[in-house]
Amino acid sequence: MIITVGNTKGGVGKTTIAVNIAIARAIIGKDVWLIDGDRQHTAQTAISIRSESGVEPGISCASYPDGNTLRAQVKQQVGKFDDIIIDAGGRDSTALRAALVLSDIILVPFQPRSYDVWALEDIASLIDEARSVRDGLKAYAVLNCADPGTKSTDNEEAAAAVADVPQFEYLPTPLRRRKAYSNAAGQGLSVLEYKPRDNKANDELKALISILF
Repeated sequence: MIITVGNTKGGVGKTTIAVNIAIARAIIGKDVWLIDGDRQHTAQTAISIRSESGVEPGISCASYPDGNTLRAQVKQQVGKFDDIIIDAGGRDSTALRAALVLSDIILVPFQPRSYDVWALEDIASLIDEARSVRDGLKAYAVLNCADPGTKSTDNEEAAAAVADVPQFEYLPTPLRRRKAYSNAAGQGLSVLEYKPRDNKANDELKALISILF
C-alpha cells in the first residue's frame, strides 16, 4: 500500500499524521518505508531523533523532495516494503505530483479553518490530473486538530464543506487537538508509544488507520 499524506496548504499537520501512521504500521510488524517529500525535512528529523534514542521498531526513512527522484526510487524499491508512507506537500511541488501518481490513497488533512477548507480546491485539481493517468486513486479528507468538544460548530461546518469538493471522501475519524500528538512528535514517537498514555488520541489514530488499511 502506498499512501501519500499531502496538501498544497501548509500547517495542516500532515507530517505528524504521516509519522504516526508509519510507526503504527511498524508496531504491528509491517515493513514500512517513510518518505519525506518536503524540503523542510521534518519527517526525516523526527525519525532521526527516534533512531538516536534507540526506539524500536526502527523506521526506514528517506528524503526525496525532487519529484523525479522520488518517482524513480519508489518504482525501484516498492516490492521491498509492505507499506510506503509519503509525506508531501505544503505547496504544489514536483514531489507531491509524483506521489499522487504513485499512490493508492491520498490522505488530505485539513483544519477547521476557512483557509484550509478553501485550499481543498487546489489539491482537488491535482487529484484530477493524477487520476487522468492513475486509475483507482482514492482521495480522503480528514479533519485534523479538530476542536476537542464532541459538538463543535467549526468542526461541523468544516466537515460539511468537504461535501462541496467531489474529489474527496470525508472520513468521519477526526484527529482532535491534543498535546499528546505534539509531545510525541518531538520525541520521534507515535501517540501509541507516548507516555503518559492518551487513550483518546490512541483511539482516534487507530480509527483512522482502520479505514485506510
